[in-house]
Order: sequence, then C-alpha cells, then structure tokens
Amino acid sequence: MKVDVLLGLQWGDEGKGKVVDVLTPRYDVVARFQGGPNAGHTLEFEGKKYVLRSIPSGIFQHGQVNIIGNGVVLDPVLFREEAEALEQSGIALKEILKISKKTHLIMPTHRLLDAANEKAKGGAKIGTTGKGIGPTYTDKISRNGLRLGDAFHNFEAKYTAARDKHLAQLKSMGETPDISELEAKWLDAIEYIKGYDIIDSEYVINNLLNEGKTILCEGAQGTLLDVDFGSYPFVTSSNTICAGACSGLGVAPNKIGEVFGIFKAYCTRVGSGPFPTELFDETGARIRDLGHEYGAVTGRERRCGWIDLVALRYSIMLNGVTQLIMMKSDVLDDFDEIKACVAYEIDGKETNQFPFCIDDEQSMTPIYKSFKGWKTDMTKFKSEDEFPQEFKEYIAFLEEALKTPITIVSIGPDREQTIIRNK
Repeated sequence: MKVDVLLGLQWGDEGKGKVVDVLTPRYDVVARFQGGPNAGHTLEFEGKKYVLRSIPSGIFQHGQVNIIGNGVVLDPVLFREEAEALEQSGIALKEILKISKKTHLIMPTHRLLDAANEKAKGGAKIGTTGKGIGPTYTDKISRNGLRLGDAFHNFEAKYTAARDKHLAQLKSMGETPDISELEAKWLDAIEYIKGYDIIDSEYVINNLLNEGKTILCEGAQGTLLDVDFGSYPFVTSSNTICAGACSGLGVAPNKIGEVFGIFKAYCTRVGSGPFPTELFDETGARIRDLGHEYGAVTGRERRCGWIDLVALRYSIMLNGVTQLIMMKSDVLDDFDEIKACVAYEIDGKETNQFPFCIDDEQSMTPIYKSFKGWKTDMTKFKSEDEFPQEFKEYIAFLEEALKTPITIVSIGPDREQTIIRNK
C-alpha cells in the first residue's frame, strides 16, 4: 500500500480542508504532516462552518483514524480550545485522534519571540500570523526544541531551560514580559493533551500501511510558501511540498501514491511577499468580496489576482502532482472575461520559469491569455454535464497547459458542491 498526499499549489488558502473532508470516505486514516495553527482549514456542511487549525480535516466523516504527525508544531492552548469546541459539537475526538510524540510544542515565549522579531523588522515584515510558528521551527532545527513526548520525560527541567533561554532572548530585544498567566494556562493544556493517544507515529503509520490501510496525508499552507522552494523569505518555516509528507510522517519516498494538487480558479495571498498576478483594481476587490477572501485564522484581507500558470507548473513539478483539484470556480461565475497568466516578461525577456527572486529591482509583467466568461450560476450543478461550454473550454485549456488532469471541481463552499469528473 501507498499513502496519497493532498497539498496546496499556490500561496495557501486553496480549500484543502474541504477537499480532505470530501475525500476522507475513501481512506482509513488522515494524517497531517506539517505546519501549525497558522493554517486554518475551513469546512462547511449541513449549514455549519468549522475552522480547523491543528486537527486533521478528516474528523467529520466516519470514524477514520486521524493523526497529527511529527512535522507539525502544536500550541497546546489553541489545540485544547479547538478540541473542546469539537467535542461540544458531538465529535468523540479522543477516540479517533492520535498525536505524534515527536511533535514540537509551541511555547508561550515562542509567540512573544514571534511578535518581537516582526517588530524588529520594521518595514521589512514577513507578515507572520504571530502564532509562534517560526521560532518553534527555529528551535527544532537548532536542536533546542521541546517535543510532546518530553512531557513524560523530565519535563519540568526541559521546559524551564527552554523558557529561560527565550526570556533571555526577549530581554536582549528590550522585552521583559510577565508570562505567569500564559504559562499556567499552557501547562494546564499540556495535562489536557496527555489524555490523548500519544504515539510513535512513524511506526503506527507504517504498520497501518503494512495492514493494507489507506492513508491520506494532509498538508498545510501552500507550495509557494515552502521554506526551500517558495518566494523566500516570504515563506513559512516548514516544507509544504510533497517531500514534507515523508519527513513529517516518517513515510519513505517509494510509499507515495497519488498526489492531489489543489488550486483556486484564481489566486490569492495573505501577508507580504511577491504576487505577480495581483490585481489592485475593482476586479481584485470583486474577487475578494465574492470569494470571501479573508484569513480563516487572522481575518486579514487576502490579496487577489488572476490564476498564475507559471507558478502552478512549478508547483506541479516540485510535488509530482498526479491529479488537480480546482476550487472556487463559482467565484468567477459572473465575470465577462477571465484571464490566466501564461508567462512572465522579466526585464524585457519572456520566461515560463518561476524566478529565483521577484523584487522591486526587476521589471516584471505577467503575460495573460483571455477567455470569455461563462456567465452562469454553477452552484447548484450536480454533474459536469451541466457545465457551460465556456467553462468546459477553460478547464480543457488548463489541463493542456498544466499537463495534468483536473479530476475534481468545487462550485461552492459546501461539501455537496463538489463535482467529481469522469476522467
């Protein structure tokens, strides 16, 4: 057996949560492999809306095992709030959720360091969510991290050493916070988490594979936020690409099966950083309003623009995508004209490659191909046979340009507003 991987191909917010929820009935296990509570996966069904930050999006289906992998960074306080809200809605979370011992913990001082680091950057801010993600991954890489499994092994000494190191860093930056209240709440949340099944996730996942169980690996953020291959330095602190599923779950590369790549019919970005197809006009504002493009975790306005095929081809290559899933097609239902960026012009030269760097020193212009809008409300469609001809032509163009089949099309936020294509 092999694991399938599902991840975003743009700058995050592609709709991964909904797709995981839709696909979960096909799988026995859903496992989250990287990121932290900076990623909000939104799911809507039966008239209700849920935002998941750390918990895998497979929890709403039919009792599948859900695993938080070692590549995830976990904030105990936020996890507890998320978990208790789900339990109150009737989900027996402790029966279906397992957490890796090797998951790194976001401490209260990590969040304070995050804020202090952003403050120090001034006008060069990255646009972090302030959730302590970056400092936690920094500690992980520098071998100073605190892991969930440490809660059972000399925890007080390990926590105190990490906390005091952070407080010294904060003091050197002119910050002397009183963390007593935050600390007490955090330590209490640690005790709460101990009530879950804390596992050697790499063994559990590989044993499940050997038993013939089907596993879906869920990524957070998007490919273009990958710490190595994204628009550095305006990236997250983990590997958001398919390879992150191997390191974030302990799965060997030869165990990767299908790779589902998710993208919006347009493009968005939250926070700072390059965005070649960003629209600063009424069209961009209209896309934002129609798509309700506001951060699920932060509430920040998302920057909006036309779809970028240069970036998408890059993401497909990095991830080895085998199937594409197009989200939010319905947002463009009433546009007279739809545009797609097919190449960049950089300093007078046309290129199909995603560049090393995009900055103010470069003269960069997206090259667009225009399409007639389909001018049809598709939100109640049940089959691709109902798609208007203009939309069918748009899909055909994307498949040819991206050399990858589009197997699922989303035409609304609800679980039911999902068209599985007959490919």
